[in-house]
Amino acid sequence: MSLSTSANLVKYLLFLFNFLFVITGISIMAVGLTVQGAYHNFSDILDPQFFSVPTFLVVIGCFIFIIAFFGCCGAYKENYCMTLTFSILLVLIFILELAAGISGYVLRNDTYNMVSKTLRNSMTQYGGNSSHEITILWDEIQVDFDCCGVDSSDDWIKSNDKLFNATTLPMTCCRTAVGTIGYIKCPDSEFPDRMRKDGCVKSFGNYIRSHAVSLGSAGIAIAVIQFFGIFFACYLSKQIKMQHGHSGF
Repeated sequence: MSLSTSANLVKYLLFLFNFLFVITGISIMAVGLTVQGAYHNFSDILDPQFFSVPTFLVVIGCFIFIIAFFGCCGAYKENYCMTLTFSILLVLIFILELAAGISGYVLRNDTYNMVSKTLRNSMTQYGGNSSHEITILWDEIQVDFDCCGVDSSDDWIKSNDKLFNATTLPMTCCRTAVGTIGYIKCPDSEFPDRMRKDGCVKSFGNYIRSHAVSLGSAGIAIAVIQFFGIFFACYLSKQIKMQHGHSGF
């Protein structure tokens, strides 16, 4: 016995949604990998929580390919078991994506506090022989984000008053000529605009926060799309069961 007209329509729509699932799977993996790449350069000073969500999205993207297989086969063969499996897997992925999206927004709200904490903890390692990576990271952050310290340059003095003072700071706290090395006098009365006066927690935090927002948006947006896929899959499996009984197993 063939499916009803409405069930046939849902069947073809399910094929279309499976194609969209493949695209969303690629998209969600792309977002996760992009954010991972953006965070990777700062892995030594960022909290591990910032890496868990993008990794989670990459794994979900891989599962979507497997789920799309069950959906296509179940719809094509009008197989109740495979269509039901597809529905259950979609529900699971829906929950995971929603959780990833919410986690992304939670990270967004906690970004400034977490970034401030990790930056402060790493300041004490600046300039040490065993923490060369931290020194390079701090120099890159202060140059790339045009900032100095966490909230201000005073943070360097508080972190190590034997190494830093009001006129001796990491050279990247100042806009200097190419080729300048070591520690310099800054601010200099002769060049008052050299000093980077803004703290890094705001500019660097905005950069990290924007990627957390991307994770949250991707997770929730794709979860909404898949909600309709769940509806179609459940409706189709119900129609198959009603018209074919258990012969689809």
